[in-house]
Amino acid sequence: MNRNAEQTVREYFHALATGGDVADYYAEDATFWYPGDLPMSGTWRGREAIVDGFLGAAFGLLDSEKETTIEVTNIIAAEPYVTVEWDSMATVRNGNAYHNQNIAIFHVQDGLITRAREYANTQHWEHVLRDPQAA
Repeated sequence: MNRNAEQTVREYFHALATGGDVADYYAEDATFWYPGDLPMSGTWRGREAIVDGFLGAAFGLLDSEKETTIEVTNIIAAEPYVTVEWDSMATVRNGNAYHNQNIAIFHVQDGLITRAREYANTQHWEHVLRDPQAA
């Protein structure tokens, strides 16, 4: 790959926001960690596990008929690391609105993400995943 860490992560977020092939941005043996006690929490190991497991679980909680928006608000790059802040807005399957602020630290090597650690308000996820009648 002939792209630096920041280019890789910017392109990855563009693919994530537009439904592109995000697998192209992960190394085969990459790891991704997400906090909390949610379906996508934990450490995901390997490109397939990250794309199908982590991202599949996260996007699977959302109503696919409604718009999902990912808006990058800040990027700080210091090769080989890139820190990204973004807002995520969507509707979960039960109809509740989801709006979270996220931050993640990516390690990039040879134009591919090798490690990522994301931080988000997991309590917000838990709140919006509750049945709207139970609120």
